[in-house]
Parts: sequence; C-alpha cells; structure tokens
Amino acid sequence: MGEQSTVKFPQEVVDEYAELGVDLPALFSAGHLGERMGVRILEASAERVVGAMPVEGNTQPYGLLHGGASAVLAETLGSIGSMLHGGAARIAVGVDLNCTHHRGVRSGVVTGVATPVHRGRSTATYEIVITDEQEKRVCTARLTCLLREAPPTGLAQIQREG
Repeated sequence: MGEQSTVKFPQEVVDEYAELGVDLPALFSAGHLGERMGVRILEASAERVVGAMPVEGNTQPYGLLHGGASAVLAETLGSIGSMLHGGAARIAVGVDLNCTHHRGVRSGVVTGVATPVHRGRSTATYEIVITDEQEKRVCTARLTCLLREAPPTGLAQIQREG
C-alpha cells in the first residue's frame, strides 16, 4: 500500500496510538490482500473512511469489476471505521458482510465511503457506498464488526507479528 503516509487521520487519534507504540497508518492499512488489489486509504476517522481501488487487475472473466473485489474494499473501509470507533483498547472482527452490486465497471478507479449506521460498545455497523469515476453507485455494502478487547500483548505486538 505504498501511500499510507497520505491517509488523513484525526491528530488526537494518531497521538493516542503513537503513545502505545503503534504505527496507525500501517495498522489501518488494507493489509496484504489490499496491497495486491491496489487499495488506498485516503481518509480515516470513526465518522467516515474513504478508500479507492483500481478496476484493472480486479476483474472477473467478463472484464467487469469482481464482486469479491468490491467486498474486499467494503470490508477494509468498514473495519477501519470500526477499529477507530473501538479505540486502541479494542480490535474489530467482522461478523457480517452484505454486498449488493448495482452496476458493472470495466475500467478506472472505484471509490468507497464508509459511514456508521450503529456504533455501540460491543458492535459497530458501517454502510459502505462504492461509486465509479462518474459517481454512479456500483455497490452498496453493510459490515458489522464485533469489538473485542485487545489481547494483553497489545496492538503494537499484534502489528509486529502481523
């Protein structure tokens, strides 16, 4: 994900994680799968997460954006929002992902925007709207994450082992 430094995080959130020795942009990246798919996180807060992904390299045999690629983008964005909502003491684990595909895309870049539907103590649910370059809706997804206590080793240890 070579563009992690361009992610816009609220400064108070960056400071909270830095005190724990956690590299926030790396922790809330798209991970190895997201890297292979070209996912870039552009903006991240508990209220709104924005990311983009190229269509090229993420298509099915008919040349259309693969539905699974949209699901990866959606789960990445919703998980980041859930983790930011849960804070440094918790980790987010996806328990339900639902995607409705509205139209096919053959080229360009798709952009996803995740916004909270519910932010509770033990779960967080985000709606993720994925659009094409003409801002036409390609996919609507909903992700629910369980918020669990971070292991005693902490997030910095998880990050080093990841």
